[in-house]
Amino acid sequence: MNPIESALASVLSKHPKVPLVIAYSGGVDSQVLLHAFSSLKKKHSPITNVITVCHVNHGLSTNASAWQAFAKQECQKLNLALIVRQVNVQAQAQKSLEALARDARYQALHSIYNEPSLIITGHHSDDQAETFLLALKRGSGLKGLSSMAIETRQAKDLLVRPLLNISRAQIIDYAQEHDLIWVEDESNSDTRFERNFIRNDIMPLLTKRWPSIVNTINRSSEHCQEGQLLLNELAEDDLNLCRQQADCLLVERLNNLSKARFNNLIRYFLGINSCLMPSAEQLTQLRQQLSAADDKNPMVKLGEHYFRRYKNALYLTDDFDDVSQWQTDVDFLDNKKSIELPNNLGQLELIVGRQERSDARQSIVNIKHLILAPSKEQKVTLRFNHDNPKCLPDYRNHTRGLKKVLQELDIPPWQRKRIPFLYYDNVLVAAVGFFVCQAFLPQAGELNLKITQTI
Repeated sequence: MNPIESALASVLSKHPKVPLVIAYSGGVDSQVLLHAFSSLKKKHSPITNVITVCHVNHGLSTNASAWQAFAKQECQKLNLALIVRQVNVQAQAQKSLEALARDARYQALHSIYNEPSLIITGHHSDDQAETFLLALKRGSGLKGLSSMAIETRQAKDLLVRPLLNISRAQIIDYAQEHDLIWVEDESNSDTRFERNFIRNDIMPLLTKRWPSIVNTINRSSEHCQEGQLLLNELAEDDLNLCRQQADCLLVERLNNLSKARFNNLIRYFLGINSCLMPSAEQLTQLRQQLSAADDKNPMVKLGEHYFRRYKNALYLTDDFDDVSQWQTDVDFLDNKKSIELPNNLGQLELIVGRQERSDARQSIVNIKHLILAPSKEQKVTLRFNHDNPKCLPDYRNHTRGLKKVLQELDIPPWQRKRIPFLYYDNVLVAAVGFFVCQAFLPQAGELNLKITQTI
């Protein structure tokens, strides 16, 4: 068995019966990948994996339709199932077209199966060397210089690069030996794209001077991978020490870490939460903000997320929209109403019913979502803003301003702005999920309103 087929067979043996998605552009790398899979099916006992070939049409080239037709033709010849995904790649500020096309391509590949699957790509050792140099150019640390791993978990799927130890020369030899034809993407010669510049201009010079440069670069990448594994193990230990809950770290314990361990932990924490990696400047700013005065609630933006400090805890949150102007009137049909809240806050279900127990008032005090139902004449409103009314929550003995009540409930400031408040005729009735004002607790036998929130 040749090295390429042997590499593929090794992948199949580790993941029997898991659905396979072969990323197929029609270029020489993916053409060899496709042919080798087909060859394995014919030579050996039946492959237990379901195999689907996916061709992603980015629409960025005038030849895109011809490449799609070529993909259909080749899959028909090899009797392999093909799915074509059309994607629309739009230019965005501060993001390269390469990165946008890559993200769209992976989204398409992950969409083939609802169940966990293997995404198989034709990346090889020359690609690995190019990725290392791109990371070096960006000033990446060990994680970036680790380049690509043979197996990488991406959401529900496993991205597998079985040819990562195979050279481009070996792939070309295989293609020529089996008289394969393939398409050539004209953009591959455009050195305005950084990877093409490295591939077409830089690597030939390096290889001419040092013929084994690809192997030595990849060896350095493997060393970086080992170093990153050690850093991950250290970060996991530090995370266990510093984590208070899933999205929250303890500030005091973070401050006890050295700068290097702090930075390492934050990067690791962001990584496991699928966030963008921070710059060195952002990490410095974040560490400084941990020492802000106790009455301050500093925050640092990182991509589409925020680190927010509240008391002795550092929270990782989304970049929330302002929902203060949102409100809706509630009219009950069949004693039931569903309300979709904005900005991923979920859905409220409001149901009018009756509490029959004789000890209703005492039990209802501890059921924060059970409220006296409104009369037919009352206007019912849900909104997020308020004018700090005086209120008497179910758990208190005295009235107090709503702002102070939310503070004593120890709700972080950004969450106080995302609590749905229920009003009858502009009178505060409840802070959904936290308390009901005592005047609106139902007596036994009275109609009540039950609110449940799902996110």
